[in-house]
Amino acid sequence: MPVPADLPQQVACALAEDIGSGDLTAALIPANRVGRAAVITREPAIVCGIPYVNATFDAIDARVRIGWRVAEGDSAAADQLLFTLEGPARALLTGERTALNFLQLLSGTATAAHAYAVLIEGTNCRLLDTRKTIPGLRSAQKYAVRVGGGRNHRMGLFDGILIKENHIMAAGSIADAVAAAKLGRAQVPIEVEVENLAELQHAIAAGADIALLDDFSLDAMREAVALNANSAKPLKLEASGGITTATIREIAETGVDFISVGSITKHVRAIDLSMRFEWKT
Repeated sequence: MPVPADLPQQVACALAEDIGSGDLTAALIPANRVGRAAVITREPAIVCGIPYVNATFDAIDARVRIGWRVAEGDSAAADQLLFTLEGPARALLTGERTALNFLQLLSGTATAAHAYAVLIEGTNCRLLDTRKTIPGLRSAQKYAVRVGGGRNHRMGLFDGILIKENHIMAAGSIADAVAAAKLGRAQVPIEVEVENLAELQHAIAAGADIALLDDFSLDAMREAVALNANSAKPLKLEASGGITTATIREIAETGVDFISVGSITKHVRAIDLSMRFEWKT
């Protein structure tokens, strides 16, 4: 899977904020000291972040050798060995926190995405992420969503149109907002957030491409799917709002095309990892 184009910049920023003008503690270690380290996961996880770990240590010292025991996207069990490191002790110690920060965060995101994605397997519905990401790490988290089995919604405000309640109020109506979008230069799908069936009918009539069903009940979703299917030009339908692992299957079975879940990136919990060291002169 292609890694984000801004991966080098993200790694450089992470190292800059951690190392600054230099690692004062690692400087206490003799320069000729070398060591080995092993990283395990303390809990089950979908592994994600290998390119970020590699880039971290490569930026610090190219003499560090990494031996991966898993591949990106693998399912790892608790206490499983993920990778080993060997090289200058200073480099291992300096890169430890940054490398693990990337790996634990992105594995946590991929694991959360996977937990939802597997629940809708066998349906025609697909899991989407949102823009509710950690500032500065959006492309990394969206990459992790893909590794976990989900798909990406728009990356930002620049590559997709999502007309929400406040946009509709400012524009005057759903029809006015969609018309303005169609006159614009951006050749992207036009999505409209709707809160009831009447607004869905307005979005269909206006010629939108996608309707986001915001906080619809299951019965209302079924009605929306039926209404949309019977229209002259059906839209794609996306369900969103308060979705959990307990409800996502039922929602998928209503016939919607997409389900977006903000919590997979917003409420992400880092995977518990452990790095163990051995030293030699």
